[in-house]
Amino acid sequence: MKPELDGNKSIYLQIAESIEDDILQNIIAEESQVPSTNQLAVAYVINPATAAKGINILVDEGILYKKRGIGMFVSSGAVKKIQTKRKTAFYDKFIVPLVAEASTLDISKNELIDMIKKEEKK
Repeated sequence: MKPELDGNKSIYLQIAESIEDDILQNIIAEESQVPSTNQLAVAYVINPATAAKGINILVDEGILYKKRGIGMFVSSGAVKKIQTKRKTAFYDKFIVPLVAEASTLDISKNELIDMIKKEEKK
């Protein structure tokens, strides 16, 4: 958990993304317990209801699950679910506009690939 929030996105979405980041980086492993809403509220200095809203998004997506009386845990397969979700978002946010702009500029597929390869070498 990194208690750094910005004003560009809803706090509960940032909480959910922060937990996802920790899962992807194996800071929180699958089948491990995640911080409670009260712990998140203290760490981020927010209302526990806001933290709960972020947690509930991940529950609804099947990334977290509740063990009654114990807390919230990372679901088995959560890493794959997050990667799939983020790949789709990456495609929509970056690839679609990139290809559209390349078409406008008459940049071929091979030229795009060459540009990507050039950037990878940096």
